[in-house]
Amino acid sequence: MEQLSINMFWLALAAAAMATLLYWGHAFGVRLALRRLATNGQTLTVTSWERLPASIGKAATLTTWLVAAFLAAALVARWRAAGHAPWSNMWEYTVAFAGGSSLAYAVLERWYGQRTLGAFVQPVVLGLLAAAAFFPSEVQPLVPALRNEPLLAAHVAMMVLAYSALSVSFGSAVVYLIQGERNRFSRLPRADVLDEVGYRSVIVGFPLLALGIALGAYWANLAWGRYWGWDPKETSSLVTWLVYAGYLHMRGLRRWRGTRSAVLLVVGFLAVLFTYFAVNLWVSGLHSYSGV
Repeated sequence: MEQLSINMFWLALAAAAMATLLYWGHAFGVRLALRRLATNGQTLTVTSWERLPASIGKAATLTTWLVAAFLAAALVARWRAAGHAPWSNMWEYTVAFAGGSSLAYAVLERWYGQRTLGAFVQPVVLGLLAAAAFFPSEVQPLVPALRNEPLLAAHVAMMVLAYSALSVSFGSAVVYLIQGERNRFSRLPRADVLDEVGYRSVIVGFPLLALGIALGAYWANLAWGRYWGWDPKETSSLVTWLVYAGYLHMRGLRRWRGTRSAVLLVVGFLAVLFTYFAVNLWVSGLHSYSGV
């Protein structure tokens, strides 16, 4: 089962690369079209640039669902091989993060019908999987701090789901900053739609993030005898939560909607990435058990 999980991972990585290319083709691709016009007994050839066929976008969506399916299969196989929830080291957690992001985007794409957004969200999934390829993938025994399987499953699952939803808000914010309030590009979703997608993503991710932090505090009390100790991971998670709390508060003010809100979403997701990669890999603390 361990090898099956690794095989599914590589299939997902290949599919994510394909999905990224397909979304880019759907969003930005053009082709040279030739048309023959008959006028007054003469035949003229007219050339024009056209968008690639709609089937490219449909293929991108299908491939995104395949990425989510491959990663789900990888996690299920990993769970059976390890005997515990498959997010105890950087490889497992990054695979789960990528799978959740892919699924969250696919659901929101179906909800809002905005395939062009995939050209900016799917590269995040691809980047996560590319990073996972450099982490050790062998199944290892749980370190003592993680030997509470119910809380391992619940706490980390909440964080994975939260980060996954917030990755979509990041993608929508980046597109918003490119599109601008005046809707500069006809190929991109309208600014009001992007603002709505970002907001709905945070509405999903923010309470999950809060629940994940609360479960982590409860687990910390069981493992280390205190609910909060300003460990780097705890502090960074709190800062991330405060950024998104600030976004939800400030978005209620008219002058903070639009570009300012989009900037906050970008900052928030950068905080997510810092909490995940920088703290796990380079900052020493009680959460330093990434398996790298």
